[in-house]
Amino acid sequence: MTQSVTCGIDDVFAPGHVGELTQVIPTELVDAVLEETGTRERRLRLLPSRVGVYFVLALGLFEHLGARLVWGKLVAGLAAAVPQTSEKALRDVRRRIGAAPFQRLFEVLAGPLAQPSTPGVRYRRWRTVAFDGCGSLNVPDHERNRSWLGRTPRRHGPSGYPRLMLMTLCETGTRGLIAAAFGTASKGETDYAHDLVHRLTSDMLLLADRAFDSNKLLADIAAQGAQFLIRATSTRRPPVLALLPDGSYLTRIGGVRLRVIEAEIRSRSADGDFGGTYRLLTTLSDHRTDPADRLVGLYHERWEIETAYLALRHTLLRGRVLRSKDPMGLTQEMWALLTIYQALRSMMVTAVETVSGCDPDRAGFTVALEAARDTVVSAAGTTAAAAPTGRPDLVGHIGTRVLRALLSKRRMRLSARIVKCGTSRYAVWNRDERPRDSTPIIAIVITVHPPALPTAHTSDRLATGRWGQVCRILTENFNQAMHARDIAGNLGLTASGRVLSGFNAQLCYWARNGRLVRTAPSTYKLPLPEVLTTSTEA
Repeated sequence: MTQSVTCGIDDVFAPGHVGELTQVIPTELVDAVLEETGTRERRLRLLPSRVGVYFVLALGLFEHLGARLVWGKLVAGLAAAVPQTSEKALRDVRRRIGAAPFQRLFEVLAGPLAQPSTPGVRYRRWRTVAFDGCGSLNVPDHERNRSWLGRTPRRHGPSGYPRLMLMTLCETGTRGLIAAAFGTASKGETDYAHDLVHRLTSDMLLLADRAFDSNKLLADIAAQGAQFLIRATSTRRPPVLALLPDGSYLTRIGGVRLRVIEAEIRSRSADGDFGGTYRLLTTLSDHRTDPADRLVGLYHERWEIETAYLALRHTLLRGRVLRSKDPMGLTQEMWALLTIYQALRSMMVTAVETVSGCDPDRAGFTVALEAARDTVVSAAGTTAAAAPTGRPDLVGHIGTRVLRALLSKRRMRLSARIVKCGTSRYAVWNRDERPRDSTPIIAIVITVHPPALPTAHTSDRLATGRWGQVCRILTENFNQAMHARDIAGNLGLTASGRVLSGFNAQLCYWARNGRLVRTAPSTYKLPLPEVLTTSTEA
């Protein structure tokens, strides 16, 4: 590392900034994190650790540029004489700092961003949050990365690049991150979700897709005191304990008392009606305060986390492969990216909240990102400026740009799910019945269905034989759930273990085929008739 002119102590620290984002990540916080993680330099260098932290953060802002060009952005707006660094010196400062300070920085900044009164961030008294994973982060195809991450198997062979799995807990109203974990894709999304469950609190309502409906995960979420609304897999058949007036029913899964909502959602457009069937599991069991059709509409908010990944993967990274060629560098780079993303979201939400009644999802991430890059080049806003009233300026340059270019209110649209990649499972768009081009939605019809009809007709219940006898016994007992042993006793079967085992196997077979409902181990009742259906248009 060389320097062209003599630099003072203040000049050595001058490149330690990320423009106006320095107000969210101040030098005092960086110094405290370096001290906490034991990564502060022991002697003053031309590239102090504080400057190295801001340099790595700037790498996340300018992911499309090399290290020397990013350094040029940091020093372009400085009046002081600063060190002229080499590529090796910048690489060495990254190695010296490591990943720990960036993980700690993210943990300090992570968390809900919106005030309780901010529009679009709460359902009743709960803040809506979402789990999901992103498995499309490509990393350099280097031996050290492959030894950690491997290669993702595909139908036509392994993927071209090793891939990093990122799992986040996101505030849906602002798309800010509450927690994050990442690593090899061989570890499933559910395993990563278990690592983040402890960040849930009793004032949160979790929305999640059907990958997160395992019994243990549902029990762990409920143990945190958080509410949830999670889509169940199509193969799950929860027992029916009680039917509610709105068509939903109560059940018990993993020791947790839940409510199940089975609904068909149809989107009406000029090209026809499109939709599918959803089975939702929720801890909100009161149908009077939480109607089924309202919860089905709320579930759509889960997709806000996909928009967060769109901003991170395609706007901030521009779809590029990450730059680091070893696991330590990748870990450092990912925590720095997440820190920059969270800082941008924080400034966006702060600016939007100065406009009464404005929803945070109207703030454009691309606008905020380009404004932040401009402030890095000009070294503007590195300290909080005072407004004419004497108070700190909460909007600043980035917020002003965001407010000038607020997005219009979201329009309801639909299109086929397609990825322009020959090996993608979404590549053949005509397998999706929806139109390929984005089409406006005229109305959304939500129809809530009670538990499905049994496969046997009502007349079959009066049939002769063992099935007819079981139906009559359950009917005579007001269709109360009965243990297999009690049903066998009413049939006059012997109490031998072999006979009871065979009879229980017969009842299990009828339950698998929909003739009976299993409410508990070896306990059955007849399915409820289909008598209730509600429909709502939005």
